[in-house]
Amino acid sequence: MRTCLLTQLKQCVLLSCGTRGSVLLPLINNRSLKTANMSKVEFDSANSKGPCPGVLQGEGLDTTKGLIVLQEWWGMNDQIVAEAKMIGENGKFKTIVPDLYRGKVATDSETAGHLMDNLDWDGALADIAGAAKFLMSKGCKKVGVTGFCMGGALSLATAVKVSEISAAAPFYGIPDSTKYDVSTITIPVQAHFGDKDDLEGFSSPADAEALKGRMKDERFELFMYPGCGHAFTNPTGPMGNYNEEQCKIALGRMQEFMNKYLA
Repeated sequence: MRTCLLTQLKQCVLLSCGTRGSVLLPLINNRSLKTANMSKVEFDSANSKGPCPGVLQGEGLDTTKGLIVLQEWWGMNDQIVAEAKMIGENGKFKTIVPDLYRGKVATDSETAGHLMDNLDWDGALADIAGAAKFLMSKGCKKVGVTGFCMGGALSLATAVKVSEISAAAPFYGIPDSTKYDVSTITIPVQAHFGDKDDLEGFSSPADAEALKGRMKDERFELFMYPGCGHAFTNPTGPMGNYNEEQCKIALGRMQEFMNKYLA
């Protein structure tokens, strides 16, 4: 089931943009990370691959709210690190981006598809649990998770499986329902989808409505964004669906949501 969905996602991106990769920001090195109040870290994980690397933002920030920001299928590239920085600064969170591919980053759709196909989701959830514990060791009393595309689906899977998480905000991605039963989620969830997203079986409007129907927790929120396709919050995405206005609205809602439930 999941393999079919991932194949469809690859085909959609390839049809939209060929094999060109996303246009990345300048590579973030140790010096620029330090200047941006960010640092490369490594934390314990029950993943069979061992400790997980990542990028931490706001370590010295006076807050007890932590947020895990999960990558799209490209990997932990500069775009997702920069987005985590922006979210952390605007929302006043300590954020961490776990490097679920452990150093591998795709710059073309074919490679990204292979990396996503080969990702061990249970291992990734172990990494996410480790990231939550790491943030707690840095003074965070509650930790939320958000993610985009593949990271959105992983955010929902995390809400199902990872007890350390207090709130989840997935963006345009839904995991395999045969492995991750969203009806069992007992934490607040705020979901974000574009009403022009044509990835049927993964993030289309029909999928978003089906997700809403399966959710049992009364705190669940679903927002549909007019005129938006898949990956509408990614300004570097090769699908060309970035919508600056709706991105600001969506991220603002997510930040307010996390501040409410991580307090």
